[in-house]
Amino acid sequence: MEHEKIERINALAKKQRESGLTDEEKQEQAALRKEYLDDFRAGMENMLKGVKIKRPDGTLEELKKKDAT
Repeated sequence: MEHEKIERINALAKKQRESGLTDEEKQEQAALRKEYLDDFRAGMENMLKGVKIKRPDGTLEELKKKDAT
């Protein structure tokens, strides 16, 4: 995510604390937060793809994604 968008998220959060947001600003804030979280989750998932678990017998096993049940 671009630095300008993160700054905008922070500016909207500050304005929300100080004086409140308009409906348009609330929608913008929600969209920016969703984009930020999607980027964060994608980066974290990509990082975890490279993680291996070393078993007691010395074998390496890749992490497996849990079922969301």
